[in-house]
Amino acid sequence: MTSPSESRARSRAIGGMKFGDHLCLPYDNDLERRSALFTFVSDGLAQGHKVVYVSDGVAPDAVLGWLREEPEADLVDFDDALKNDHLVILPAESAYLATGRFDPDEIVALFGTHLEMALLQDHSGLRLTCEKTFSLRGWPGSDRFAEFEEKIEQIFQTMPVSAMALCQYDTRWFGRRSLERLLAVHAGGNARVDDVHDDGTLRIAPRFTPPGLSLHGTIEESSLPALSGALATLAERTDLLCLDLSGVGFCDMAGLRLLLDARISAEGRERQVMLREVPESIVELLRAAGWEGLPGLYVEEG
Repeated sequence: MTSPSESRARSRAIGGMKFGDHLCLPYDNDLERRSALFTFVSDGLAQGHKVVYVSDGVAPDAVLGWLREEPEADLVDFDDALKNDHLVILPAESAYLATGRFDPDEIVALFGTHLEMALLQDHSGLRLTCEKTFSLRGWPGSDRFAEFEEKIEQIFQTMPVSAMALCQYDTRWFGRRSLERLLAVHAGGNARVDDVHDDGTLRIAPRFTPPGLSLHGTIEESSLPALSGALATLAERTDLLCLDLSGVGFCDMAGLRLLLDARISAEGRERQVMLREVPESIVELLRAAGWEGLPGLYVEEG
């Protein structure tokens, strides 16, 4: 399979999705998945889309519970969305086994009905996201699951539709060969969590396990305000920060000092900072300044 860095290079941010997209969200940890899905759902509601979430193995109330736990959840009125049918959360059984077995043509027709209903309700379109682990449960007809994904992809490739679909694949459950085939069906590629910041000079992307940031580009005076804000927001949530510097081409002294200052919270509390995949030029800067052995700092050279 492709490496995480190769996957990310070919991926698209959730916030950049548009009608006609049929993307895949492969994940191996729930924090990243939940962040991506919160963006997918909340963006859809904000843009007047109808959002249909098909959940496998987790009750609709539980899905709603973790959506409400995301950092910006207080900006979304989920109760109103549910009451007015802007948001619908369905268990996989009712979505896929209405006739007692999984039939690709029937399910495609069902999703077409959801789109028609969304437009009749004066939504501007439909957002659909489905957990795909149900396909491993051995339900009658589920051996045709790959055929179903291919039919959905064909619709998105050949017809202009006011809809987008995000397919969730927990890579911890799918075998390598079957996963490669299923991911390849999605010609639009993979989806990923939105970047925190990207101005063409510095791109700041969130990390989840361990929590932190991945930095790409140049860290210098113009990018310090954005980096400072990202560090401050993240630092409120964790006492361990992992800062991946593998994509940093240059970092000046002020930028390095800002990264190291993250070891101390605004309240004066100490935290652990891990600098991961640190380029040689930044390691030399650390040594020249005598900062390599600072308390709470762990440096992993690239």
